Amino acid sequence: MTAVEPPWALLAELTHACPLRCGYCSNPVRLIGRSVELGSGEWAEVFRQAGELGVVQTHLSGGEPLLRRDLPELVAAADTAGLHTQLVTSGVGLTERRLAGLVGAGLRGVQLSVQHAEPTAAERIAGAHSFAAKERAAGLIRAAGLPFGLNVVLHRGNLDAVEELIALGVAWGADRIELANTQYHGWAARNRAALLPEPGQVERARETVLRWRRRLDEPELVWVAPDLLTGTAKPCMGGWGRISLTVAPDGTVLPCPAAATLPGLDPPNVKDRRLAWIWRESTAFNAYRGESWMREPCRGCALRTTDFGGCRCQAYALTGDARNPDPACHHAPDHHLVPLRRTSTAATHRETPAETRREARREALMEPPGEPRREVRREAPVEPPGEVHRQAHREVLGEAHREAHREVLGEGGA
Repeated sequence: MTAVEPPWALLAELTHACPLRCGYCSNPVRLIGRSVELGSGEWAEVFRQAGELGVVQTHLSGGEPLLRRDLPELVAAADTAGLHTQLVTSGVGLTERRLAGLVGAGLRGVQLSVQHAEPTAAERIAGAHSFAAKERAAGLIRAAGLPFGLNVVLHRGNLDAVEELIALGVAWGADRIELANTQYHGWAARNRAALLPEPGQVERARETVLRWRRRLDEPELVWVAPDLLTGTAKPCMGGWGRISLTVAPDGTVLPCPAAATLPGLDPPNVKDRRLAWIWRESTAFNAYRGESWMREPCRGCALRTTDFGGCRCQAYALTGDARNPDPACHHAPDHHLVPLRRTSTAATHRETPAETRREARREALMEPPGEPRREVRREAPVEPPGEVHRQAHREVLGEAHREAHREVLGEGGA
């Protein structure tokens, strides 16, 4: 077997509990309860082993990591292990005192999510009153002098507000604004019909980003292209088991956050195996490394060493077989399965391999998913757009969604 290079980044999903109910969440539909979350000592051991393995940075995510009362201990443990720590948060529950404690423990940066630039629209998408808390959190982060990233997940409900969202990020003092088009996994897959963009929305948003880039050197503007619309497969997390790994709240270790959906993967757990063995030897992490597993046209494609066949989870979700070429690629035999709301793609931008690689690196190293959300019982109707938006949130905030959060938030935990 070819020697496996060490990972660079660790996504530590500390909890699936979250105060928000965003319909675009990519967390799994079956949430992990608080009673089975790793404890403080177990997470400290994960960070220690990650440092020994070669990981240089960790993203403390969830769910909402601020719901962990032991968060300062976890930050300190990661810092002691030599990891650069970034908090990925909704901002709900962040106070001056709480942030000071985290900074004192070794926190090096914060990524804050926002759903829209207009407060009412933002809270409709988030499913909870949260905009004022986010604005306060932004001020606290800047006052603390921490590197500050603002993350926006884009979909039909906010793509037309990209101009205002960038202006908001500038006003809040963000160093980096990531505009990430929705990846349809977990809850986002359940709500796909309500999230898919209208024709022209993505291209208009992209042109807005380009205009701002020409006007300003700062903040850094990152555009994460929607592979379903570009016709170009994106290398999942920079390639399966190549540069990053995810540890779920219960200790399950995955090559990417959505990989738990793949049948037969049998992901290992840090309670049973050391992280080094999991990274180098486990079946789960070797399943789609290299090129031997690839089918045509991927096997003979010149892009196979840059896109690695695309996303395995997306291939499985759309074709039923994770080994198939990612249907997002226009060369894939199953490209017709890409669930576009409309088929007009004449105005969409096709990413070059260089752009694809840059965005994949940024995703894997800097920007893990934002806070998670829950189940809907049925897909929202497609027409009319206004009713779609309202109906999607009625469903996302429905009894199934509330019950999922009651279960996760009510099971004790650290």
